[in-house]
Amino acid sequence: MVLLALGGSAAWVAIKGTQLKDNLQSTTQLLPQLKQELTANDKKGAAATVAALASHTAAAKAAGTDPVWKAASSLPWIGPNLAAGTDIAVTADDVVQLAAKPLVGAFDSLDWKSLTPSNGAVGLEALTKAAPSVVSAANTVQLSHSRLADIDKSRLLPQIADPLTTALAQLDDLRGTLNVASSTVQLLPAMLGETDARNYLLLIQNNAEVRATGGIPGALAVLHAEKGKITLATQDSASHLGTFDPPVPVDPTQEAIYSHRLGSYMQDVNMTPDFPTAAATARTMWQERHPGQTIDGVITLDPVALSKVVAATGPIDVRSAIPAGTNIGKLPTTLNGGNLVKALLSDVYANIEDPAVQDAYFAAVAKDIFTEVSSGKAPSEKLIAALASGVQENRIRVWSSHPAEQNLLAAQRIGGAISGPGVPAAAFGVYFNDGTGAKMDYYVKRTVQLIQKCTTGGYGEYTAKVTLTNTAPADAATALPNYVTGGGAFGIKPGNVATNVIAYGPSQARAQAVRVNGKAGGFASYAQDDRPVGVVRVELAPGESTTVEVDFSKVVQSSPAQLDVTPTVQKNSDVVMPLKEATGCAPTAP
Repeated sequence: MVLLALGGSAAWVAIKGTQLKDNLQSTTQLLPQLKQELTANDKKGAAATVAALASHTAAAKAAGTDPVWKAASSLPWIGPNLAAGTDIAVTADDVVQLAAKPLVGAFDSLDWKSLTPSNGAVGLEALTKAAPSVVSAANTVQLSHSRLADIDKSRLLPQIADPLTTALAQLDDLRGTLNVASSTVQLLPAMLGETDARNYLLLIQNNAEVRATGGIPGALAVLHAEKGKITLATQDSASHLGTFDPPVPVDPTQEAIYSHRLGSYMQDVNMTPDFPTAAATARTMWQERHPGQTIDGVITLDPVALSKVVAATGPIDVRSAIPAGTNIGKLPTTLNGGNLVKALLSDVYANIEDPAVQDAYFAAVAKDIFTEVSSGKAPSEKLIAALASGVQENRIRVWSSHPAEQNLLAAQRIGGAISGPGVPAAAFGVYFNDGTGAKMDYYVKRTVQLIQKCTTGGYGEYTAKVTLTNTAPADAATALPNYVTGGGAFGIKPGNVATNVIAYGPSQARAQAVRVNGKAGGFASYAQDDRPVGVVRVELAPGESTTVEVDFSKVVQSSPAQLDVTPTVQKNSDVVMPLKEATGCAPTAP
């Protein structure tokens, strides 16, 4: 009788295991479909898919919480596997019931079009209504991920460990998306002036003269937001603001790395890759030069991000916005996603010698793009995709002077901090600052790759490999305008390009050594927020190429390494190479 009972229990557990496995597999197959439907704003399809998901996760949970299954979970060897199966099934059902269902309900009232301007305004009511559901969904997924991450996979059979790994990967992807959505619905109503009007300083970065966050912030403007309505207010230029003497106070550690220029010139506030520092400094400078005007935050983007936006809005005619009598030569007056970057970063200097007129052209382009976006003519899905791509490529950053809002921004990629909750544990960074004092970076091509080495003494080791090539014509000294080459004003031979390469390692690591074209070289070594920083200066003649390698040792983090790189004129995919993992390493001691 005992044997019969044990045999019957084993068979019952096997049946429940099959039910749990089959239903979770069906769930996995439905998740990509739900993501596609939500992206396409297919509310009816998403609701049907969630209903199917709920049916499968409920069945899996019923199997995983069956009394016989639960009793068997206390047995040695097989017990931890059954308990893990229960956790996976319960977590899957929680995600569907407490996250997916409310989220789809929120999408029922949150149309894509409400997230983009129409007649200059963004609809805030739908965002405010959706906020509780989105925030709750994000919290549920975060807790669910933590629950599964705490399971000891070393005690599990492959039949359980593999699905657990898959579930963790899916939840990790989902929690990242939902955390951004949660921050967005909490931030946008307040930041768009739902209760109090806001002013935002807009920095348009020029990648032709590279800075750590992208490019020199030459063209400036103020965006005014009130009750969701966005208007373009004051426009100015960094050169017009002049020199700040004494300099604006900045973090002494960063000043030591990037010099007093960080607080002396608007053009140099973003020599640091830490956007909160650059934004706060820019805000102080603007308010000093524009007394009585309070700035609530800073937004930055570059011409590549603008080209993505214009690709969504359609071609823009800038003739009406160019000041009367302005001679722009052969500069295009109709801009599209294909010609905008070249027009703003190269053609403008070939056709206009006067920097003031260049600024006027930049201002005209910015104004017309803003007008087109705020009109609401652009397809919402395309515009949102363009902005999301700009954020993903580090081309769009946002900072708020309001602490509660900045806390949310700091935890997201769009915040652009080099330390804090939004930065991965094993974070590496390679950034560039122009040393030519001109616009030659339009001609510099770069590749950056992180190379993992074998573990030494229980610590990880990595090399950041950076290759720079000056593609300017051989006769650049005479073929290009002095405004582009610098004309030797800062000690750099016309046609040459000088660049400061700045490499950051993870917290507690060390910048160990530097090689330039394979030979040991000197470098300046610093530390910022416990992250090691190595700085190497490179100068390239036309056609010349140089490879810089920065070695990092004592890397204590075991999580996957992630690399952050200055956005340039090039596509990010052409600059950032895939991680080269270590091979042929001897087994490490337990």
